[in-house]
Amino acid sequence: MSKFLNVIFGDPNKKALVDLQKVVDQINALEPDIQKLTDAQLKAKTQEFKDRLAQGEALDHLMPEAYAVVREAAKRTLGQRHYDVQLMGGIVMHRGSIAEMRTGEGKTLTATLPMYLNALTGQGAHLVTVNDYLARRDLVWMGQIYHFLGLSCATIQHLASFVYDPDYVLGEGSKAEAKADEVRDAVGDVQVEMEYLRPVTRAEAYAADITYGTNNEFGFDYLRDNMAPTFDQMVQKALHFAIVDEVDSILIDEARTPLIISAPAEKSNELYYRFADIIKTLNENEDFNIDEKMRAATLTEEGITKIEKAMGIDNLYAVGNNNLQYFADNALRARALYKRDVQYVVKEDEVIIVDEFTGRLMPGRRFGEGQHQAIEAKEGVAIQRESQTLATITFQNYFRMYEKLSGMTGTAVTEAEEFGKIYNLDVMVIPTNVPPNRTDLPDRVYKSELGKFTAVVKEIQTLHEKGQPILLGTASIEKNELLATLLEQAGLPFNMLNAKNHAKEAEYIAQAGRVGAVTLATNMAGRGVDIKLGGNPVDPKEEAKVKALGGLHVGAIIGIITTHALAMVDAASHVRSAGCFLVAPARSTLAMF
Repeated sequence: MSKFLNVIFGDPNKKALVDLQKVVDQINALEPDIQKLTDAQLKAKTQEFKDRLAQGEALDHLMPEAYAVVREAAKRTLGQRHYDVQLMGGIVMHRGSIAEMRTGEGKTLTATLPMYLNALTGQGAHLVTVNDYLARRDLVWMGQIYHFLGLSCATIQHLASFVYDPDYVLGEGSKAEAKADEVRDAVGDVQVEMEYLRPVTRAEAYAADITYGTNNEFGFDYLRDNMAPTFDQMVQKALHFAIVDEVDSILIDEARTPLIISAPAEKSNELYYRFADIIKTLNENEDFNIDEKMRAATLTEEGITKIEKAMGIDNLYAVGNNNLQYFADNALRARALYKRDVQYVVKEDEVIIVDEFTGRLMPGRRFGEGQHQAIEAKEGVAIQRESQTLATITFQNYFRMYEKLSGMTGTAVTEAEEFGKIYNLDVMVIPTNVPPNRTDLPDRVYKSELGKFTAVVKEIQTLHEKGQPILLGTASIEKNELLATLLEQAGLPFNMLNAKNHAKEAEYIAQAGRVGAVTLATNMAGRGVDIKLGGNPVDPKEEAKVKALGGLHVGAIIGIITTHALAMVDAASHVRSAGCFLVAPARSTLAMF
């Protein structure tokens, strides 16, 4: 139907691009005059823009000149100049829409344009990322632009907050500062740790003109503010403007994920352990049945009888035994539906949830209604007290409160209808700076998991022998570790990335383009981290060799096509293909069974 309408009325995306190009032409026309300004004159533009806003001039009218100023500041601080397509993305986001920009098109740099413009109002601008690392990295990297132009910027982290301060260096004086700055600009995605990040209070971080943080941190701070007894104890300012990175993941996949602040409640830990032991004795298909599609587990008559006998009761479902039903149901689900290294991991005697969309650990989050306690009993670790909800909100409801909301991602157009209905957000597909250089190979379907993994290991061996780098994505930690075991048995070297060793995420993913590199990843797969052929920083000779070998080979190994599987495929394809980085030839394939 959409193709039919396009024939009659024309492609709306193409029409919008024509309009965007007109604004881009205005920005480009201003560039020669902006280039003539001294650093001091360029910085003074920020106060000039604020004064013009105070006199009633609209942000839309300021946009061409403001974007020209940001582009020039980026050239002087980072040595990077926004391409025309990045200007288009910045215009789309300022207008409160979603910019779909292919992986490698430089979304991080693009976001500086609307962030700067909307921060001029003094009401705050928020950049929402998927993890603390990216919030830190992007602040230190892009903070150079904001600071150069006289705007303050900060990041909120789990249990910490920082403001960007170029004078705050942990190294040895100016020499260390100069070296760190040089490295940061060249390979910003793997070198940033805590340099230039000065600790501040939560309130000070939100008081900055621009604040970077994760969706979790912004959401939890909102809940805590609503529980604060006095106004002085609140930290978040008004929800004025936000750009959501990986917007499809946060606003669609995790839209209904509740953020919950809770307090301890009383429940008997002894019964959790007791029922965990009883459920272990039950047999699947005899004492209980599992419906994988509905994620449900139910006791059979035989299973109920065994529980009643073990507990010394006549009827598990009698009115007075409601409490026992609660423990039995949770213990059964813990055994049948919650798999270790899939839905959760056990780390230092603590059960930690694995985010099903990103593959990352979520410390501090707990399954509700006693389910987390049942899993702790199943794993034999200490049971933390059950909690009662004090405040809760979903990501969907939180982000709809922003006065102006926008986003960016590599995959949004397929969810365009949902974005429109739920958030009143339009999706605009931004063209690539240069054509993508990737070959998509046919999908492969195998009769069995054994056949699939045997074929995968054989192909890895063949590609590795000639030196072609390989990035393999799996849908869970369990499959990730299974493949690692098979590669060890075959004597093949590899780097493994999953939620258990997430600290190495940026380093492993950034070096996945080196000659002979074999990288295994779950669907966390380094979102926002660049894969550059020849390594990071790039070795020109190694880059040329990798290109001659066919570039990076990307494979996605999944069981069934699901939302999480598609997210993993997308995450596993983070190859810099254009923008202000490298043209990276790559091949991709999908293995199924």
